[in-house]
Amino acid sequence: MVYLANDLRLERRVAVKVMHEHLAEDENFTRRFEQEARSAARLSHPNLVNVFDQGQDAGRTYLVMEYLPSITLRDLLKQQKRLTAEQTMEIGEAVLSGLAAAHRAGIVHRDIKPENVMLADDGRIKLGDFGLARAVSANTTTGQALLGTIAYLSPELVTRGIADARSDLYAFGIMFYEMLTGTQPFTGEQPMQIAYQHAHSEVPAPSAKCAEATQEIDDFVRWTTQREPEHRPRDADEALAALTQLRIGQPLPPGATRVLDFGAGAGAPATTVLDEAVVLQQAGAPTDGTTVLHDGTSILAAAGGDAGEPGELPPASALDRAAAATTRRTKRGRVLAAILVGVIALAGGIGWWFGQGPGSQVTVPDVAGADIAAAEAALVEQQLTVEPFECSSLEVPAGQAARTEPKAGSRLDRGATVRLCTSTGPELKPVPTIVGLTISDARTVIEEAGFTVGEVVDTRFSDADADVVLAALNADGDALGEQYPERATVDLVVSAGQLPGVVGMSVEDATAALDQAGLTLDAGLGSEAHDPEMPSGDVLALITNTDPVRPGDAVGLQVSLGPELFEIPDVSGKPLQEAMDLLTDAGFSPTTLVPSGPLRDLAKATSTDPAAGERVEAGTEIRVKSTISL
Repeated sequence: MVYLANDLRLERRVAVKVMHEHLAEDENFTRRFEQEARSAARLSHPNLVNVFDQGQDAGRTYLVMEYLPSITLRDLLKQQKRLTAEQTMEIGEAVLSGLAAAHRAGIVHRDIKPENVMLADDGRIKLGDFGLARAVSANTTTGQALLGTIAYLSPELVTRGIADARSDLYAFGIMFYEMLTGTQPFTGEQPMQIAYQHAHSEVPAPSAKCAEATQEIDDFVRWTTQREPEHRPRDADEALAALTQLRIGQPLPPGATRVLDFGAGAGAPATTVLDEAVVLQQAGAPTDGTTVLHDGTSILAAAGGDAGEPGELPPASALDRAAAATTRRTKRGRVLAAILVGVIALAGGIGWWFGQGPGSQVTVPDVAGADIAAAEAALVEQQLTVEPFECSSLEVPAGQAARTEPKAGSRLDRGATVRLCTSTGPELKPVPTIVGLTISDARTVIEEAGFTVGEVVDTRFSDADADVVLAALNADGDALGEQYPERATVDLVVSAGQLPGVVGMSVEDATAALDQAGLTLDAGLGSEAHDPEMPSGDVLALITNTDPVRPGDAVGLQVSLGPELFEIPDVSGKPLQEAMDLLTDAGFSPTTLVPSGPLRDLAKATSTDPAAGERVEAGTEIRVKSTISL
């Protein structure tokens, strides 16, 4: 099981691979799991998934690895069916680059397949899952069972159970073919059918299924998938060099891929089997190929010769034989003298090599604070290999060299790799919850989180209580995000409390309350309005002209004029019903003692109570007096 986890110490996301409990009892599986950690931890390359740690907890073995948001090459093939030649060579070059680092470290991956090629969201291509990897030895075998995916197993793994760096290249060639064509070269209903094809059939040319595949690509695939390991590239470095040439459009030199024509052999001189008579006739004559006698003896032995120079006849007399012996002793003395001189020269060379030459150690220079280009130049001048990475630093500005690993002053062999850190500035730390705290609590939280308490840059009225933090700002005045640089300054916006509640107060009381809150009353902002419920002279509302409102700002008051009054119209002399309708339209509630019906039609209005011309509130009851004419 693989989990996404958070490294609490280094504050980074990691992938944690945990062995199933039921597999912990399997010693072979446990050994392979731990072997993956050891194999991958020995490698550090941009195209390999990094392994950070390995251990056991509660009886369960785990592996901490680099977290890589990505899809696999298998996922990409499912989406696109097949890749273009350019995509294939780009991915192949990255895989071979990582595989070359493993081969140089003496590690065989043994499980090269699309499922183990990671295509990261940021464009990186990495090779992972060293669960089947082993250190290279004279006979690196699989044990009792073949491991890995059968579709990518090399013929020597199928037939002899032996794997080396060239076995990885066979699997790579199969994967390269699959990327170009969208299919695997060998298929079958049973695994053994596929294994049999690997052992006895040649991988077809990709150009048969892919129009983009050139003759050079066909040769490259055929080279990496030769059935005999000796006919493949020696390691991933050799294959990478060839693929790089193809990708940049430079043709490979004739014979560079060493692809053999199996119909005609390798084109080398054939072994000639001679009978004894022919050998005696041609003794002493130079030959073009190797001559082999039927009884396995050499030509010189058949001719009764001594082990002297080729074609040389044995001495004819005792004097000649003595002279020949003296000559041989003289030659041996000269050889011994030459060997002695060579040993002395070798010892001197070794002393120079490890004392002053390329094999001697150099001191890692102190490049902290230097420009990255200058730092790299200083390391290269010491004949060290530079591997860049990024790290945080409080002292060194972003973009400059922060430190080296190993640290400055360390002694290393020439050509050793030194990791050079480019500063990203202070470490980004998570921002705690600050808004809603009091000023004193907020300052404590800011300091505990690793930041610097700044100033209260703004105080404003709000719905929050006084001295409560409304916002936490960075140096540019923007709100803080989820992360913020270590020791950076945090400024605060604080609440001045709620605006005074002056509605319903008299103007004098409202003025005093505003003055106590630190606000200035501006008569020019004031206004008056009628209100049916608020008595005249009381405050209806607080008027502001800024948002937000801060202590010291000017405000105004809206004062009530009391209910609005309307003049009663004169309806005397008008028919009673018409008079009542006129009063209703004016917003009053007219009443009369004359009932509805024929009598009201005969009646005329004479006066009103209250009288016409008086000013009263809308909706006031108006009593209409009338007379009836018969």
